[in-house]
Amino acid sequence: MKAWKKIRNWVDGRLIGWKYFVTKDNAGMGTVEVILIIVVLVGIVIIFKSQITELVESIFSKITKQVNKV
Repeated sequence: MKAWKKIRNWVDGRLIGWKYFVTKDNAGMGTVEVILIIVVLVGIVIIFKSQITELVESIFSKITKQVNKV
């Protein structure tokens, strides 16, 4: 029974910490962070451009085939 209380207290502490993290003021996100995120996303798109194109074409071809069946 003691072990269960210890586990519950630990989980409760983690939930309280998570709630604080989610609700605290995150106003520190600045322009530099946003620009870095955009640069990383653009880099990923450039690196995986052919795979992304194949995936999108495959999805649209399946959609077109399904529409033609209806």
